[in-house]
Amino acid sequence: MRIAIIHDWLITPGGSEKVLRELLYLLRHQDITLFSLLDFLTDEDRDEFLYGRKAHTSFLQSIPGIQYNYKYYLPFFPTAIESLKTAKYDVIISSSHSVAKGVKKHSGQIHICYCHTPMRYIWDMRKQYMADHGIDSGWKRLLVRPVINRLRLWDFRTATNVDYFIANSEYINKRIKQHYNKEAVVIYPPVNTEFFTLYEEKEDFYVTASRLVPYKKVGLIAEAFAALPDKRLVIIGNGNCWHQIHKKKALNIEMIQYDTSEVLRYYLQRAKAFVFAAEEDFGITPVEAMACGTPVIAFNKGGVLETVKDGISGQFFQHQSVKSIIDAVYRFEHDITNFKAKAVRDAITNFSLERFRSEMAEFIETHTDISCSL
Repeated sequence: MRIAIIHDWLITPGGSEKVLRELLYLLRHQDITLFSLLDFLTDEDRDEFLYGRKAHTSFLQSIPGIQYNYKYYLPFFPTAIESLKTAKYDVIISSSHSVAKGVKKHSGQIHICYCHTPMRYIWDMRKQYMADHGIDSGWKRLLVRPVINRLRLWDFRTATNVDYFIANSEYINKRIKQHYNKEAVVIYPPVNTEFFTLYEEKEDFYVTASRLVPYKKVGLIAEAFAALPDKRLVIIGNGNCWHQIHKKKALNIEMIQYDTSEVLRYYLQRAKAFVFAAEEDFGITPVEAMACGTPVIAFNKGGVLETVKDGISGQFFQHQSVKSIIDAVYRFEHDITNFKAKAVRDAITNFSLERFRSEMAEFIETHTDISCSL
């Protein structure tokens, strides 16, 4: 069978790209074509996440400099995703956190959507997104509001073209039901627990790692540690907030651009704790940290509530604020002897790569005539 795999965009590798990599692995012996709005991955990232593949892209790819400001083209995303040539394929599998699930479906096709989240910036996180981008007041707000309303209508309408939704967490399952009125099954994302291995010799620093974009709140973590000059923080990531965070960082904060998984693993294994301030859909990197035996200090909302066991593999703070993060760090240091590296790792055994492959293969084979390769 001919299979089209649709991914929103390929700019900086993150959790959704790790899911995409496993979909490509499961279907590696099938006739598959990868599509994406944009593809600007480096050759190294392409080898690691796409097995050397290059995506068929939309007309947006030809716009000069779009890889640095692509989110400002959001109003054009629906037209761009619908322009992808997918009519000849028997099965569509979309990996969607934005518009990928809105790809056109043709007669006789089956569409399976692995939904990382309904579009955050037009639903639950609309106000935060507008504030983060300075469009929450005045004439900018007046211009943006009708765009968001149109995107909501489009997003809801195109959800009806999806035959089967898979949610990456119970948290996202509820949001799919709320925004699309569709049922979904939950298959948690893959965590390579054979690569991110237990390491019990912790050192005297904290770490955070993610895409450096506004909703991840890495700048907030940096502000908190700037007020904790005796606590060392390592920030790992790439994204459009890099220079903004770098300008404000204190002497006790080190910033490292994401390079390889080996570098990420080195710091995750040795940190005393991983700090996470985002309201995330699932959050693969905190689970990778726990796989290394490193406890997580996390904002008490979103997918981390399904992965972090309070008092065993980590602890929560209640507000996305500097004070709340500082208080959490002090509480963690007071209780640090309660967190045992092996117990932290043992708490995440349900999130392995093998479990994802098995559950995903079973789902695909049950609902299509495709055979997956484990």
